[in-house]
Amino acid sequence: MSHNHCHDDHHDHDHSSSEEMGIQYNLYQKIDKDNLQCLNESIEGSGKTVFKPWDKRLDRTNFVESDADEELLFNIPFTGNVKLKGIRIASEDTEYHPNKLRLFKNRPNMTFDDVTMDPDQVFELQRDSESLLEYSPKVVTFSSVSHLTMHFPSNFGADTTKIYYIGLRGEWTPGHRHGVTICTYEARPNLDDHKLKHLDSVSRHIN
Repeated sequence: MSHNHCHDDHHDHDHSSSEEMGIQYNLYQKIDKDNLQCLNESIEGSGKTVFKPWDKRLDRTNFVESDADEELLFNIPFTGNVKLKGIRIASEDTEYHPNKLRLFKNRPNMTFDDVTMDPDQVFELQRDSESLLEYSPKVVTFSSVSHLTMHFPSNFGADTTKIYYIGLRGEWTPGHRHGVTICTYEARPNLDDHKLKHLDSVSRHIN
């Protein structure tokens, strides 16, 4: 079943496409890294290091390993709205590789207590040490994502899970929510000012 959801780029493209892939897999630049959370990471801050440039996808210097058990949970806020089109994951070709990915859209600050709810999409992962496989999120569901939660509940049998690279491909647009909030806020005092002036003129007229 999983072959319907992913494909092996190794056969679809020649080596000259690597630069193009680097351009496509640039959503790591649009992540609000200061507010990115990785729960159950064995080393604090290591979860952030797996979101890196395409040409660093095979780099084994920085990686995240789970701590108490095999679960990892990433809360990923973006600096705007994202239309998510592709996900790639690199780990070891061993039991430490995660075997499932559960995606949740626009649910900030999720914890392990929250992951019992139904995810927006689930992928059965295959072992992939070179980011050859791409998993395709449902376009309709993941067309306006301001926050993405990635839950890796299990692996291929190890006590802990390791991830070296998570690549996200898609389109980014600036978020407009903040601007709308400011406009609404500014409109209200103008109305209030107008009413107050009106009341003042009435009271002065009576006096």
